[in-house]
Amino acid sequence: MSESSAEAVAAVASATGAAANWRRATGFAGAAIGVIAAGAAAGVAIERMTVGRGMRAKARLALDSAGPYGSLRGMPGKAYGDDGTELYYEVDDIDPEAAPALTPRRRRLFGRKAPAPVTVVFSHGYCLSQDSWHFQRAALRGVVRTVHWDQRSHGRSGRGVAQTEQGTHVDIEHLGRDLKAVIDAAAPEGPLVLVGHSMGGMTVMALADQYPELIRDRVVATAFVGTSSGKLGEVNFGLPVAGVNAVRRVLPGVLRALGQRAELVEKGRRATADLFAGIIKRYSFSSRDVDPAVARFAERMIEGTPIDVVAEFYPAFTDHDKTEALALFTDMPVLVLAGVGDLVTPSEHSEAIADLLPDAELVLVPDAGHLVMLEHPEVVTDRLADLLTRAGAVPAGATVSGYGSTSSTAQRG
Repeated sequence: MSESSAEAVAAVASATGAAANWRRATGFAGAAIGVIAAGAAAGVAIERMTVGRGMRAKARLALDSAGPYGSLRGMPGKAYGDDGTELYYEVDDIDPEAAPALTPRRRRLFGRKAPAPVTVVFSHGYCLSQDSWHFQRAALRGVVRTVHWDQRSHGRSGRGVAQTEQGTHVDIEHLGRDLKAVIDAAAPEGPLVLVGHSMGGMTVMALADQYPELIRDRVVATAFVGTSSGKLGEVNFGLPVAGVNAVRRVLPGVLRALGQRAELVEKGRRATADLFAGIIKRYSFSSRDVDPAVARFAERMIEGTPIDVVAEFYPAFTDHDKTEALALFTDMPVLVLAGVGDLVTPSEHSEAIADLLPDAELVLVPDAGHLVMLEHPEVVTDRLADLLTRAGAVPAGATVSGYGSTSSTAQRG
């Protein structure tokens, strides 16, 4: 199964209750998808014994209104893919007053000196948006120049022109070209640090594969977070062999069919919101004590991705193989970080990347799932700050060990 089949499965699972006729049309897909949904459904069933549907709906609304996550905004800009797709990005520039009057948080992260003119470009994963980097963006804001962008058909970016007008699926190579367009528009000069989570990490690899001179000439450091360089078709999501094989057989076809009935699927999502939330939590987080507002924030991002977009992107992950492109990152500081409990892109994939980059820092975060940057933001921010220090983007004497309360839980390879 591919990189974010969990999100794809969640969309299918939420759609299967929309109409009885449509369930029959999808054959035994519901049984296969049910293998993944069962664990989440059990928890939801128990919850329903004690909490009314109306109360749960009110709780979701309260979390939506109370959570500040995803509220950070920067200077907006637009780039355009080679097929004309509008790509939305935001720039957070260095605060000109930060150097003489650093806040305690900034001083704790990077010391007192002004950072070097480096731009850090963040690329997000499948069914997410630039807002998935909320905590890291908040920590780095004003300290170093950053660019956050939405992948095509995600967030505030436009729907992929090649997909809507030509009916073609997305491939990772196209995402690499999109990233190049964003860099050309938002950071045409100066050194770069590339940070990618999941599909965003694959996008960085695709950029390197197609534009090796950019990597050699301008990229001074890279971070791969919860991602993979290939062999995603072998991911089993912790399921028994029979369940995995069933899902592999039916999911691509079911997604294509559901993508053609997007309106019905979105109604199904709303009708089965509790089950959908349970699946998302299982495949996004590993720890039991995730802030409910953070979990709801992740749910909103994923449920905001239309089913036809899920279907357009899904085939790209099975075909993804950028192992050879990793050689371009050997002569720079590299961070490879993953959650030990990641069921979507298992930490073994990050270990495989680190094996090919022997000088990279490998950080495995216990009790963390796929969305490690939301689940344990202090660990991710701490290691990113250290990477920026090693790359010369921030003062060499910076102290980052005091940031956050759980950074000591990370295991470094």
